[in-house]
Amino acid sequence: MPKARGRTSRIRRRKCFKSSPARGVNESCKSEFIDLRKWLKDRNFEDRNLAPAHFPGTGRGLMSTAGLQEGRMIISLPECCLLTTDTVMGSYLGAYITKWKPPPSPLLALCTFLVSEKHAGDRSPWKPYLDILPKSYTCPVCLEPEVVDLLPRPLQVKAEEQRAHVREFFVSSRTFFSSLQPLFAEAVDSIFSYSALLWAWCTVNTRAVYLRRRQQEGLSAEPDTCALAPFLDLLNHSPHAQKQDLMRRLVVMKSERLQGAEEILVKYLPSTDKQLNKKISILRDHGFIEDLTFGWDGPSWTLLTALKLLCLEPERFTCWKKILLGEVISDTNEKASLDITRRICCDFIEETSAVLQKIACRKVDCAALLPQLALVEALRTEELQILKASAGILDGLHAAFA
Repeated sequence: MPKARGRTSRIRRRKCFKSSPARGVNESCKSEFIDLRKWLKDRNFEDRNLAPAHFPGTGRGLMSTAGLQEGRMIISLPECCLLTTDTVMGSYLGAYITKWKPPPSPLLALCTFLVSEKHAGDRSPWKPYLDILPKSYTCPVCLEPEVVDLLPRPLQVKAEEQRAHVREFFVSSRTFFSSLQPLFAEAVDSIFSYSALLWAWCTVNTRAVYLRRRQQEGLSAEPDTCALAPFLDLLNHSPHAQKQDLMRRLVVMKSERLQGAEEILVKYLPSTDKQLNKKISILRDHGFIEDLTFGWDGPSWTLLTALKLLCLEPERFTCWKKILLGEVISDTNEKASLDITRRICCDFIEETSAVLQKIACRKVDCAALLPQLALVEALRTEELQILKASAGILDGLHAAFA
C-alpha cells in the first residue's frame, strides 16, 4: 500500500509526533509558560521552534516543534533578557553594593538580587522567570543529613564540604544584608534567611550559563562568568546523556573510594607481606593510586595493575617494573590479583545492596524526603549496575585460570 501523503495524514502524524511519550509532553499551555513567553516577547524575543515540555527521565526541558538541521542555530536570546551583574548593578541594589567594603562578589550580587526579587512577588519585573524556577533543589548541599548518610563516603564528604561552604557564604554575607534594610519594610533577617540564600545559590550554580564579562566597578575581582538565561536554561540533554554523565561521576566516585591503598586495598592483602610498604610507595611514585575504578567494561587497567604489583611474591619483587609496563609475570600472580579484585567488587555489591534496602525502608517511613531519597536511590542503583557488570567481566577473566 502506498504511503499516505495527504493533508489529513500529515496532521495525524504531526499530532502523534508531538504527543510521543519519548519526546515529552508539551507544556506551552501552562499559565507560567504563557506569562514567560509574553515577558520575553516584551523584550524582543519570540521563538516558535522550541516549546517547554516535560520529558521522562530528565524532567522539564525544551522540545523542537520543527525539524532541526545540522549546523542551524537553535536559539538566540537577546542580552536584555539575561540576568547578569549588569542587571544587578543597574538596579536599586547597585548603590548599596557599590559603597559596601570589601566589595561583594559577583555571586553574592546575583544571589542577593534573586532573593530580593523573589521577595517582591508580583511587584518584581522578573516574576515570570522566577515563577518557572524550581522551588527547591536536590544539590548535595540541600540533602538532609539522614539522606547524606546513604551516599558513598566520598560523596558524603563532598556534600559536607559544600554545606560548610554555603553556610560560610551565608554567615559572611549577613552584615552586607543588614546594610540593605532601608530597602525593605520587613526585617532583612527574615528576607535573607539561610534557606532563601541557599535557594538562590543553587539557582545560580545549577542554571547559569557561562558568559565572560568585564569586571564590574563595585564588585570583587572574582571571575564574573554567570548569567541566568530565561527560557534558554530549560534546555536539557537526553536521558542517555544524563546516564553517561552519571556513570562518569560514579567512576570518579569509585576512584576516590579506592584511593588510600593502606585503608582499602591493604585489608585484602596478607598482613605478613614485609614488602607491602615498599610496593605502596612504588604505586604512589608512579601514579598508580589514581583511577582505581570499576566501570561498565570492568575494573580499570590501573586497578588490576596495582593489585598485580601488590600480589607479587617476594622472590619476584624485582619484576615490579615489568608489571607497571603491562607484562604478565605468572599465572599465579594473575589469579591472585583477580581474586582480590573480585572480592573487592563483591563487597561493594553487598554494601550497595544493603544501602538500597535502607533507602526502600526510608521511602516508606519518610514521605517528606521522597525526592531526595529517589535521587540517592537512582545513584546507588546505577552504582550497583556498574559493579555487577564489572563482576561479570571478572568472572569471565577468572574462568581462564580455573
